[in-house]
Amino acid sequence: MNNQQLPGASNALTFGIISIVAALFCCGPFGAIFSFIGLSNAKKAERAYEADPDGYATGLDNVKTGKILSYIGIGLSVIMLIITIIYFGVIIAMISTGNFEGSDF
Repeated sequence: MNNQQLPGASNALTFGIISIVAALFCCGPFGAIFSFIGLSNAKKAERAYEADPDGYATGLDNVKTGKILSYIGIGLSVIMLIITIIYFGVIIAMISTGNFEGSDF
């Protein structure tokens, strides 16, 4: 019985964390990219665990946590995308109507 770390478990967790940080502080699309990479790594690790559950002693918790963080990262990326679309939509609407009331232009 060879108990070892589940391959890809730490990668799934790392990419899940990076996806949240990127979605909040950088920009939404990069967060989504890292989220999809984290979910892919989590899926590979789960397949490896299902193939040989007795061979891996640690790492399943990291996979589950990375998967949850990746889903949160996707959600934050979508929210940031919606906020960005609304922000630029308001700016375009103000420019096209010429309505700058309350500003010093």
